[in-house]
Amino acid sequence: MKTLEPLRNPKRVYCAGPLFNEAERREMLQIADVLAAAGFEPFVPHSDGMEFAEVQPYLLQHGFDAAAVGRLLHEAIFALDTYQVMVGCGSLVVNLNGRVPDEGAVAESSMAWTLGKPVVAYKSDVRSLIAGRDNPLVVGPMGFDVVFALEKIPVALTERIAAVADSAVAMPCPPHIGPILRRGERLWQTLETMPRPRPAAEVADAVLATFGQELHSGR
Repeated sequence: MKTLEPLRNPKRVYCAGPLFNEAERREMLQIADVLAAAGFEPFVPHSDGMEFAEVQPYLLQHGFDAAAVGRLLHEAIFALDTYQVMVGCGSLVVNLNGRVPDEGAVAESSMAWTLGKPVVAYKSDVRSLIAGRDNPLVVGPMGFDVVFALEKIPVALTERIAAVADSAVAMPCPPHIGPILRRGERLWQTLETMPRPRPAAEVADAVLATFGQELHSGR
């Protein structure tokens, strides 16, 4: 992958946020539902991508070491999510709810902002660390604006998309990112062919086919 087109598909939205318990996953799906109702195409990692806990048992059945399987899945998730943030989706909504913002979501929103993609922050949680305000390095990519109601997310995103509509340009893909994006793309292309919900065993086979060299080499 030699070039990136960050604004190629702004209506396809990466939904970044915490996914570590049922309440968090439910809230992320609520965000996706609001976006879908407004004509956007949301991508939510735990429902549209893959989940570590569902795939791990099938990889362990192949007799690989648990630590090696853990590393493999982390590499696969990193590649898949990075591909979706940087290539697959043209915009991003980040859910900042929680005692502190989710680390992965902050990294993902920073990737999107660096590429010039429209980014919207949503927060209904009153907790904050700095005199009632969020960390400037977290909300800076959104222009220090935060949406406090679910139904206002599509409106804010539409405005941000319109604001950058005339600045869509292709840019060189950094050499160190290209291989990660290619592997993430290959995995996504395989996942797209599977029925929903995706069978975890088939997802595990897809991960092995794309990233299995690391396991077989003992990494």
